[in-house]
Amino acid sequence: MAMQASISHVMHHPLGVFSMLVAISAAVPPLIRRLGLPDLVGLLAAGVVVGPHALNWVDSSSETVRLLSDLGAVYLLFTMGLEIDLEEFNRVKRRSFIYGLLILLIGVGTGVSIGLMAGFASVSCLLLGALMATHTPLGYPIVRSYGAQKDESVVVSVGSTIFTDIVALLLLAVGLGLGQGSLSGLGLGLLLLKIGGFALVVVIGIRWLGRRLVLRGISDENRMVLAVLVALFLASLGAELAGVEKIVGAFLAGLAVNSVLPEGRVKEQVIFVGGVLFIPIFFIDLGLLLDLGSLGESLGNFQFTALMLVGAIGGKGLASWVSGRLFGYRRAQILMMWSLTMPKVAATLATAFIGYQAGLLNQTVLNSVLAVMVVTATLGPILTEQSVTRLKDPSPDAVPVSFGEEAAVLDGVNEVVQRPLRIVVPVANPSTEKGLLSMAARLVQGSSGAEGVLLPLAMVNPSLEEMRGGLNRAVAAARGRLSTAESIGAQLAVPTRSLLRLDEDIAGGMSRTALEQAADLLLIGAARSDQLRAWLMGDIVDGVCRTAHCPVVVVNLGRETDSGLGRILVPIKDLSASAREQFELALRVINSAPEDQRVRITLLHVHDPRFSGQDRHWMEQQLIRWRPPGIPEERFHIVIVRGPGIDGAIHRLSREHDLVILRTQRRRVAGLPIPGSDRTSKLIRQLPCASMVISDPLV
Repeated sequence: MAMQASISHVMHHPLGVFSMLVAISAAVPPLIRRLGLPDLVGLLAAGVVVGPHALNWVDSSSETVRLLSDLGAVYLLFTMGLEIDLEEFNRVKRRSFIYGLLILLIGVGTGVSIGLMAGFASVSCLLLGALMATHTPLGYPIVRSYGAQKDESVVVSVGSTIFTDIVALLLLAVGLGLGQGSLSGLGLGLLLLKIGGFALVVVIGIRWLGRRLVLRGISDENRMVLAVLVALFLASLGAELAGVEKIVGAFLAGLAVNSVLPEGRVKEQVIFVGGVLFIPIFFIDLGLLLDLGSLGESLGNFQFTALMLVGAIGGKGLASWVSGRLFGYRRAQILMMWSLTMPKVAATLATAFIGYQAGLLNQTVLNSVLAVMVVTATLGPILTEQSVTRLKDPSPDAVPVSFGEEAAVLDGVNEVVQRPLRIVVPVANPSTEKGLLSMAARLVQGSSGAEGVLLPLAMVNPSLEEMRGGLNRAVAAARGRLSTAESIGAQLAVPTRSLLRLDEDIAGGMSRTALEQAADLLLIGAARSDQLRAWLMGDIVDGVCRTAHCPVVVVNLGRETDSGLGRILVPIKDLSASAREQFELALRVINSAPEDQRVRITLLHVHDPRFSGQDRHWMEQQLIRWRPPGIPEERFHIVIVRGPGIDGAIHRLSREHDLVILRTQRRRVAGLPIPGSDRTSKLIRQLPCASMVISDPLV
């Protein structure tokens, strides 16, 4: 009995509650990803399990949970504003405004109609309209991975998010004011004036202060991060004092900070703080509010949920079709607009949560919103994947150009030539140093014989080595590895210049070195993964891929040597510049092979079974055009298999090849803990041959 009382005391102690929430935030996402589900699904489920309707370990009404959840909601909307590309929005702001207005009118009309049919009060109907108007473009990373982010339909769709979310949040503020019962017609006018004035003060004030901080050249990253956080929380507090919901102030602060804060480590740190701590706790708190009994009743009386789902999907489809016809877009562009504006995650959940806390929305609405979120967040990216393949019709003579190529006119004919590269190669393991440098030497040369530069890099963490009691010894060992690297470079007849860097952040130091040296490529060896460390803290490769300005190539040579890489398999998903990067790496390896070595390149494409035979023939013809004049047809193979099953096809063909070149895409949307589905790391562990994985930088 005493033991139970002690456990109960710990569970309800503020520090105990905080520890449990942080532990859930750290442990649940890696586990739920193994099931192929988004992080937020696991966090919601964990909230249900530890909540008052199950184990009763955490009370959602406690001050600790309410504070942390409010910080999560504020951070969620702040990161949304922080990641909106205002320059792209300004380019097509008229069409974004028209599309956003259609989404708003149809969404609000649909939500109000559903509310009236369900017998809700007018204020609750207004909040339902705000819910139906919001969206989060979850499919944008997929578009970016195909290199189609500059298409006007994509820019218009993402730009409409600014308009719809701002107006929806304003509707939330008005609804909360009306819900208090003290808002007359005059009061409503004053509230709108206060909202407008507050928005101007926040945006203009933050931009004015931010530009002066940047112009004064403040280089202390910690001070800059603190300045951003101060702007966030002051804007949120000011919103409440002005009678506006705090998430409105947070969203406006994100837009303002985004206009003055340059891309770099400061913005990454700000997003990181919210993404790993406060935003997950917000989703856990949503789970705490879920009652499985009432959820069952909501599903039993599914008419309301079905109306919400049909309204969410059909309303966005109608707005996309009308706008697409008005703008003269093709069918693929209309489908793209629909898929990007369908998912309801960030602002939708925040609005539903706050409306529920204020007593204006009931448990049925909250359960229905979560169901709509799961369906739209799944269906939207699937439709994005389908539409993006037909979004861009490459011209018959166009060949995508990657980071290491450039277009040139040779003898009056358009050609793609390889330029020499500057490659940074971190050297940390003497047993793999020669293999990495040999691979880099095969990639560094240009097609015209021009020489690139090999930049071996030795990293030392001063704090870690001082704790170990051997900083001088660590630096001496690093210099020894660099001396060995220079000797290897001389043997390979490649210009080599060694670099030594002392940095507390190993991954960040590698990325910053690549930027300082104007590197075209960062080549890293695939070290044996420490599962526990990677689970809790992430690994160095992940950190480099997340922060590097240039493409990162991760090499796993396995048992192969630099003389046994003549048969290369390149899985090609599409015809984008990213796919061309894979092919160009293969060409560089082949071009540097010994003259007596029989080389072969195989392009593997898994054909979507929903596409016709004509589409398959078109893809085959496009890939045939990629064959360079120096490689005979018998050494250039194209394999097109009917999908799905890309992993099995790669694994099967890899037995007949020496090297597989893959690509992966880092994904991040609106600060949400929703990583992209990436099976690359699992696949390369199963390959029987060497592998290279190229990761494009975040843009």
